[in-house]
Amino acid sequence: MKNLFLVTMIGLFSATTIYAQSDDSTIQFGVKGGVNLATITGDDVGDLDSRTSFHLGLFTEIPLSERFSFQPEVLYSSQGFSISDQADYKLDYIQVPLMAKVYIVKGLYAEAGPQFGFKAKEKVDYESGSTGGEIEFDPDDSVIKNFDTNLALGAGYKFDNGVSLSARYNLGLTSMIKDDAPFISDRDIKNSVWQFGVGFSF
Repeated sequence: MKNLFLVTMIGLFSATTIYAQSDDSTIQFGVKGGVNLATITGDDVGDLDSRTSFHLGLFTEIPLSERFSFQPEVLYSSQGFSISDQADYKLDYIQVPLMAKVYIVKGLYAEAGPQFGFKAKEKVDYESGSTGGEIEFDPDDSVIKNFDTNLALGAGYKFDNGVSLSARYNLGLTSMIKDDAPFISDRDIKNSVWQFGVGFSF
């Protein structure tokens, strides 16, 4: 899985470098971050609350025409879900969105694209009486897959000074549960994440 992530990153930044060499006046790099409202959806997940967390990362915007751009990103995205006041299930990913952007009018854009997630951390913070604790899962013992695929849909506004505001929904396309997970391998459970962020291009 690490090799797949490395190949993906090399491919993305090689393509960016080639484009930059052909017209380095148009390419833009940037940083972004913001709030996640994350949960899971699917078979028998019960009554869950959204987990409020964060995302943070880098992006490159490559204009293809006056109105269209390609924007690959690398984000650290803290996801999961909450169970009332009892526990926080923390499921963090390194996400690689590959976004197609269309500018509807100056500054205002819509975006869509696939997103590939590589699980970085999985743990549970829980409350028990007046005390609490945490459990961190070994990837080999977990029932959650190490790789996840999503469809990312969003919109935003980019100001002339490079600051942008965005809202995005990440819809899980594949089940998070491993095929050999005991008792629950047949459950179709997926990530569902709203992201609200601020970015800066330079």
